[in-house]
Amino acid sequence: MVDTVTGGRALIDEDGALVLLDAKEAPEVEVDQRMFLGVEPDGTPVFAVDGPLPEQPGTRALNLREVGHQLSDRDAGLFTAAVALAQWHAGHPFSSTTGLPTTAAEGGWTRVDEAGTQVWPRTDPAMIVLVHDGVAGPTGRCLLGNNAAWGRGREVRRFSCLAGYVEPGESAEAAVIREVVEEVGVEVESIEYEGSQAWPFPGSLMLGFTARADPDQPVRVDPTEIAHARWFTRDEIAAVLSGEVVDAGDGARVGLPPPSSIAHYLIDRWLTELST
Repeated sequence: MVDTVTGGRALIDEDGALVLLDAKEAPEVEVDQRMFLGVEPDGTPVFAVDGPLPEQPGTRALNLREVGHQLSDRDAGLFTAAVALAQWHAGHPFSSTTGLPTTAAEGGWTRVDEAGTQVWPRTDPAMIVLVHDGVAGPTGRCLLGNNAAWGRGREVRRFSCLAGYVEPGESAEAAVIREVVEEVGVEVESIEYEGSQAWPFPGSLMLGFTARADPDQPVRVDPTEIAHARWFTRDEIAAVLSGEVVDAGDGARVGLPPPSSIAHYLIDRWLTELST
């Protein structure tokens, strides 16, 4: 069976399941361009290919952000691995060691040049943190930011958890402290690990945390990273998630991360665990 991806999208059927194609239906690629994803319980091998999505009645071409939260663990894992591998292969046509052209090998899990030098898929550790004030009930607050890279002047201004890459020689917890100070000028404490998510855009492992901060600290954003940052009450977050309009200023309304993201998980968990 073949999981076909193109531009980070795959076919999803009307029941919200990943569509695996028979080898005859999948785009034709060279054998070394097939990426081995594993074996089904009945012994059927599953591969991924990067190519045009075929026309299939009752299906839609969707990306992980749009549908990841609706997929089973098995389908989400296959989709994530396929996208991550496809993007890695597309971005590594040459060896960073020798400069020679590389070709796929070992079922798509390595690339090798003519000198035999191998390179492997890279996963970059990154932290993402929901900063909150530790207060229970509807007046408890969390600090969210609107990334400067998301653009301005939109009808919906999306706010999310603060995030950044873990630097060489740095622990994930140290990265939490550093990134929050750098992005919004706030010092945090009581850092707790909450879970992780593979995020193949392009190849990160998101390490999710919560941390507590005093909301009386002034918020000073780094404008190269964060366009807006503010504290939200649980009532405001609950309103946004229920579809109500919460004013973000400048004629925009507040939006939150998609349900498929670990950012949404962290926000939703904070909302429900200390809601009373």
